[in-house]
Amino acid sequence: MNIIDFHTHTFPERIAERAIDSLSHKSRTRPFSDGTAEGLLSNMEQAGISRSVILPVATSPEQVVKVNDASARLNEAYGDRGLQSFGCMHPDYADYRRELSRMADMGLIGVKLHPVYQEVAVTDKRNMNIIDRAAEVGLCVITHAGYDVGYPGVTLCSPRQLRYVIDTIGEFPFVLAHMGGWMQWEEVPEYLADTGCYLDTAFSTGRMYPREDAQGLLFPEEMLDVKGFMKLYDAFGSKRILFGTDSPWADAKREIAFIKDLPVTEEEKADIFGGNAKRLLGV
Repeated sequence: MNIIDFHTHTFPERIAERAIDSLSHKSRTRPFSDGTAEGLLSNMEQAGISRSVILPVATSPEQVVKVNDASARLNEAYGDRGLQSFGCMHPDYADYRRELSRMADMGLIGVKLHPVYQEVAVTDKRNMNIIDRAAEVGLCVITHAGYDVGYPGVTLCSPRQLRYVIDTIGEFPFVLAHMGGWMQWEEVPEYLADTGCYLDTAFSTGRMYPREDAQGLLFPEEMLDVKGFMKLYDAFGSKRILFGTDSPWADAKREIAFIKDLPVTEEEKADIFGGNAKRLLGV
């Protein structure tokens, strides 16, 4: 079975150690790789993952062009080894229309948004314009959904807000990370089940991985158990769920085992592990 991890993160080698250390302290969770492309490839080999999608996040508008250029170079250098990077966009980047077109021309088939890190609600006109333009030029859009482990109480991309986006813009390839709304999972079927959006499983199943020196997590350590996951599965079906780990923030082997143990057919597991991702990625 080919496994595609639809939700991973890497950083340039020169900043990877610093970035991972900062994020690890902020979230009180521990990493499972060094945050580099080679570290991700090593984890993929150990877990039996054939392809990983890298999702860069721009935390300032000045980063957008540099990150997108780096993403294109990464795809050229690592594409035949199983890595595929999306592009990024920031809500305060002025010439978003041209840059999204350039991203599509460079072969970046998707764009990642993170309303919490970028401190702009997904329903803000700036993000709505970006999403509308991305859909227009044929880019897949993936956004962080729900709360963030490092930002308790910050509601900038709830299931209800995401429903507003879909109702306003219409149907397009839209992936909602963390099973549609991290730690807001009770709202996900109510607002999103009857849309065409996809959910990814990243950082949503089982238990979190706290740092050994952490003084407690900001959220309950327990995430979705099998019963909770199946409530979402029953609402969305196997064709709209994508396997993701949020690497380097998860043990890929354990995340794979969770899906393998679900009370669904092997064909349905194959949809989650790679079949759905292949359609979105065009591979």
